[in-house]
Amino acid sequence: MQLPIIRAVKEKSNLWLAVLLMVVFAATRWPGLMPPSFSAAYALAFCAGLYFPRKLAWWLPLATMAVTDVALNCYYKFAKDIDAFQPYQLMTYAGYALLIWLGRRFNPRESSPRLIGGGVLGAMIFFLLTNTVAWLLNPFGNPEYTKDWAGFLAATITGTSGHPPAWTFLLKTLLSGGLFTGLFVGAMKLTEAPESAREKEAPEPAEDEAEPAPETQPEDARP
Repeated sequence: MQLPIIRAVKEKSNLWLAVLLMVVFAATRWPGLMPPSFSAAYALAFCAGLYFPRKLAWWLPLATMAVTDVALNCYYKFAKDIDAFQPYQLMTYAGYALLIWLGRRFNPRESSPRLIGGGVLGAMIFFLLTNTVAWLLNPFGNPEYTKDWAGFLAATITGTSGHPPAWTFLLKTLLSGGLFTGLFVGAMKLTEAPESAREKEAPEPAEDEAEPAPETQPEDARP
């Protein structure tokens, strides 16, 4: 009878952990707190698909990102008179959704190095997807982003004049993806270890008691 209780406690703890991860992620988006392209978002989306229940894995991280995006846009608009939102940024949500899908392809019980590798792979996919969209749409009119192979290499490796090379953003993306995935996976492994121990220690439900033996009939009285 204890196993259903343990499962309920586990589900509740996972829900609180999901909320905690969202709060941590929202805090990391504070302007200036993280270097450009160094973000917990890539690992968060991957780990949401990896650990969260199916519906929660999709709407909770995407909703958190949308709310924080609106808050950031309001901050830049009223504090610095800058319209931070650009329509092409909507494609980043497609990238996050792809990372969630990728996370659901992994098993949470796999080894930590394999899961961290999945987070790094997701970060690389996100970088290539968003940079390809930026190269195709070229919202800032960068002259280096010509519609040929040289322009694509400029968008993904060399970057534009007056800005750091694009490969440095790739490096930060991969580092942050691996770092935060490692932190999330480590936290989940630590929380799952005591729960697994409790499940092993929990006694199995008692078997049905044996049916009582039929009452013996009293022997006939002798004369």
